[in-house]
Amino acid sequence: MTPITSLDLTGFTEREPGVWTDAAGLVLSVHFFPLIPDLPAALHEPQRLGAGLARLVAGAGGGLIEAVPGSVDGVPAVRQLVKMPLGSRPGQAFLGSWTVPRAGSSTVVKVQAAEGATTGMREAMIMAQVGPAEYFRPDPYAEGQPGGQTGGLPYHVGDHEQWDAGFPDHPLTLVRAALHRITPTIAFDDRFKALPPFGGPDAPQSPPQSLPHLPPPRRGWFRRRKDA
Repeated sequence: MTPITSLDLTGFTEREPGVWTDAAGLVLSVHFFPLIPDLPAALHEPQRLGAGLARLVAGAGGGLIEAVPGSVDGVPAVRQLVKMPLGSRPGQAFLGSWTVPRAGSSTVVKVQAAEGATTGMREAMIMAQVGPAEYFRPDPYAEGQPGGQTGGLPYHVGDHEQWDAGFPDHPLTLVRAALHRITPTIAFDDRFKALPPFGGPDAPQSPPQSLPHLPPPRRGWFRRRKDA
């Protein structure tokens, strides 16, 4: 159960409670955590937040593509795009998410997809176009790190959104586009929106917040467009 009361699932099919997939291989999931958020900084500290998230992702062997504070249904949130190596075979998985933290809980909406049998084509074609010297860049989230990198997968311009139009079927393009489309359709229960805001790991912490009074999910809990 999550405090999400509305979400456009056009093109997605439910596989289990809170998890949907589509024909392109995207996996959409929603989560509620009745725990103090483990974000490394408050949302009003974007540099510290991004640096901390980059270290966490790199520690897991991946790379942070972007971490952008924003809002979902008027509630402060952070959007992340992450790439992770596929441990069982060559290639990468791409994950896009919104983390919506409150003082003692958080809601996460996540979209993910992985490369198939063909891997690295986007990166190779963009590197050939811009050249190696312009392809790899210092990680903008690697605050104070030697060489401007956090470890994990390298930061490069091939992951930037400006290239998505040229690679419409790439998993990163699909994840980013799905997250852009879904975000404006998300609505929260007013009781979640009224919870105290997340002040960061250094702020006085509220106890974990459960949602015992929210109604359970029901048929039609999520909405679809009429043309779905």
